[in-house]
Amino acid sequence: MATFEDFMKLDIRVGEIVNAQHFEKAKKTSYKLWVDFGEEIGIKKSSAQITECYQLEDLVGRQVMGVVNFPPRQIADFLSEVLVLGVYSDQGVVLIQPERKIKNGDKLG
Repeated sequence: MATFEDFMKLDIRVGEIVNAQHFEKAKKTSYKLWVDFGEEIGIKKSSAQITECYQLEDLVGRQVMGVVNFPPRQIADFLSEVLVLGVYSDQGVVLIQPERKIKNGDKLG
């Protein structure tokens, strides 16, 4: 069982998607995302299997939540640096986002 201390090790921040592209080389249908996590962290890349619920044109400008302190993961020819958070639902993965616009880099706490 995970403890509260385990949860506190995660660095979960708000970021804004600044670029999104189809990820042609991924095994599962995915997008490449570039997410701006503010001054301290900067822009980080993520591979996201969110194509069932989102079109590319829906993503740029959207704020999302992401784990920024996992080690990078090589996916095909793309280095995914953060884990963008979503909920597995009947219609596909739905992104977790703040209820209102806030500063990029703000930390879940």
